[in-house]
Amino acid sequence: MKRIKILIAFLLVAITGHSQVYEPLQWQASVEKISETEYKLISTATIEVGWHLYAQDVPEDGPVATSFTYDDNGGMVQIIGNTTEEEGYVVDDPVFNMKIKYFGDTASFTQKIELKEKVDQVIAFVEFMVCDDTKCLPPTEVELTFDLNQDAADASSASAAEVSQAKEAHTKEEGGTSKKSDDNKSLWAIFIIAFFSGFAALLTPCVFPMIPMTVSFFTKQSKTKAAGIRNAVVYGLSIIIIYVLLGTLVSAIFGADALNALSTNVWFNLIFFLLLLVFAASFLGAFELTLPSSWSTKVDAQADRGGFLGIFFMALALAIVSFSCTGPIVGTLLVEAASGGNQVGPIIGMLGFSLAIALPFALFAAFPGWMHSLPKSGGWLNTVKVVLGFLELALAFKFLSNADLVLQLHWLEREVFIAIWIAIFAALALYLFGKIQLPHDSPITHISVGRLSLGLLSLAFVVYMLPGMWGAPLNLISAFPPPQHYSESPYGVGYTNNSGGNSDQEIPEGAHLMAPHNIVAFNDYDKGLAYAKKVGKPVMIDFTGHACVNCRKMEQNVWVKPKVLNILKNDVVLISLYVDDKRKLDKDEVTPSQLNPGKKLKYIGQKWSELQTIKYKTNSQPFYVLMNHNEENLIPPVAYTPDVEEYYAWLKKGVGSFK
Repeated sequence: MKRIKILIAFLLVAITGHSQVYEPLQWQASVEKISETEYKLISTATIEVGWHLYAQDVPEDGPVATSFTYDDNGGMVQIIGNTTEEEGYVVDDPVFNMKIKYFGDTASFTQKIELKEKVDQVIAFVEFMVCDDTKCLPPTEVELTFDLNQDAADASSASAAEVSQAKEAHTKEEGGTSKKSDDNKSLWAIFIIAFFSGFAALLTPCVFPMIPMTVSFFTKQSKTKAAGIRNAVVYGLSIIIIYVLLGTLVSAIFGADALNALSTNVWFNLIFFLLLLVFAASFLGAFELTLPSSWSTKVDAQADRGGFLGIFFMALALAIVSFSCTGPIVGTLLVEAASGGNQVGPIIGMLGFSLAIALPFALFAAFPGWMHSLPKSGGWLNTVKVVLGFLELALAFKFLSNADLVLQLHWLEREVFIAIWIAIFAALALYLFGKIQLPHDSPITHISVGRLSLGLLSLAFVVYMLPGMWGAPLNLISAFPPPQHYSESPYGVGYTNNSGGNSDQEIPEGAHLMAPHNIVAFNDYDKGLAYAKKVGKPVMIDFTGHACVNCRKMEQNVWVKPKVLNILKNDVVLISLYVDDKRKLDKDEVTPSQLNPGKKLKYIGQKWSELQTIKYKTNSQPFYVLMNHNEENLIPPVAYTPDVEEYYAWLKKGVGSFK
C-alpha cells in the first residue's frame, strides 16, 4: 500500500468583525497497489462536524457536484472506468425541490488506473462544494498528488487510523445521531403517509365490506371469544407480513444505489407518470385492475386448510381480491418510498400501510359490538375511490414535471403545472357537489355534510392556487410545482412592468430581473457600480450562489417583506454576484489567482469568490455589503440575517449613511 498525504486548505486571511474564512474540509491522497501495473487512487475527504460534501451526481439546477479530473501523463496512465464513492446520505432539499446526496464526517472516492509506462506519481484535480446548515462555500478546485512509490502498508494503516479517529470524533461530538437525523425524519414521514394511505384504502369498496364478513367468520368459527380474538390478531399480523414482504422484495431487487438514482431518472419518472394515469383512470371508473382469477382460486383452496396457515392464506386472498383498490395506492407508496433513496423506505411504507389495514380486523374481533356503529356500505365507498383517483391524477404530473426539469425542455413550466392542478381540483369540487357523474356512481338525491365539506375544501384549494399563476409562492405545495424561475416569463413567474413603486420600471443595460420580486439587479460588478454612479444611489453587493440554500431563504422570507422590498427596489443598486457561476470568463478576463499561486481564474464564479475573500475576508454566502461610489462600506457587512427587523434596520442605517 502506497500513499502520500495532501493537506488542502484555503489561503488564510485576517479575520475581522463578522468576517471569517472557513476551512471545513481536508483532502488526503493514498494509493493501493493491485498489480505491477494496476493501482487504485483513493481520495479521502475529512469534513468538520456540521459541514457536508456533495456527491458526484446531483440533479440539474442543484448544488455543485464533486468531480475528479486525472492527468494521464501524456498517455502513460490509462484511467479505467469512473470514480466510485461511498453510499453517503440522501436528503430532501426544500429549496431545490429535489433529493440530494451528500457526505458527512468523511468521504472516500476511488479510481482504478493502469500504467502503460513507468511513472512515479499521478496528479488529479478535484472540484467540490461544502455547506453547513446556515451557509455554503463557493466551489473550490484543489490538486491531489498520488505517489506510486511510497510504502503502501504504512500508508493504508495511517489512513485507516485517521478515518477511524475522524468518525469517532464526529460520533462523540454529535452524539452519534445527527448524521442519521434526516434519514430518520424521512422514514417517519414515509410511515405516517403510508399509515393514512392505508386508512384511505380501508374505505374503498374492495376492502370496507370485508371487515364485518371477516370478523363474523372468526367469531362464529371460534369456540371461545379468546380464540376468535387470537385468530383475528393472526389474520391482522398475516396482512402486515404480506405487505412488508412486498416492500422487502422491492428493496432487495433495486438495492440502495438504484433507489438513490430513481428520483431524478428521466425514464423512471416518465414510466411512473403513465402508470399513475392508468391507476387514476381505474379509480375514476374507466376499468377494473384485477389480478388473474386463477391466483385467488388457488389461494382460497389453501385458506380452507384451517389453522394458522389457513388464516395466512385468507389474508393473502384479501390482498389479491382487493388489488383493484389497494394496488394503485400500494404502487404509489412503493415508488415514492423507493425514490427517497433509503433502502428500508419501501419496508417502512408497507409496514405503515398494512398496519392501518390490519388494525380494524383485530379491534372489531375483540369488540364485535363496535360493528353496529360502522356505516353501511353504499355509494359513499365509490366516492372515496373517485377522490383517490383525482389525487393520483394530480400526483402523476409531479413525475412528469421531474422529467421535464431534468431535461430542461420547458414543456411543463410552473404556470402550466399550476393550471393543470387547478383544473383537476376544480373538477374534484364539481364532482363532490354532484355536478359530475362517473360510471359507478349511485344517483345523488342530496349531498351529505361530509361530502359538502370536502367539496368546499377542494374549492378553497383551487382559489388558493389561482394567485400562483401570477407569481405567488404557494408555500403549502412548494414541493410539487416547478420552481418560480422555471417559468414562461423571461424574467421568472410574476413579472410585471409595475412593481412595488416602480411604475415605469426599466431594465438598464447589463441588468436582469430577479424572480420572484421583480428587483432590478446586475450580475457584473463594474456595470452595477457605473449605473449606481449614474443614478446617484448606493450600491448593495449580494454575494450569493445558485446552490445557496440560505440565499433562497433570505429572498423568500426576508426580501419579500414590503419595507425591505421597497428599499431594494428604489433606494439601492443591487449587484448579485454568483460565486458558483460556471460560465467561463472571456479570454481577456482570465487572470492568475491571488489566493492560489500558479492557477488561473477560469469561471465567473471564481472571480467573484476571490473578490469576496480578498476584499471582505470571508468566503461564505449569503453576504451583503452596502457601499458608496468610492467602494467604501457605509456600514459593516452582514451575512445570513433571517430576522426581518434586524435586516431592515441594517438596510435603513446603511442607506441613510450615503451622501
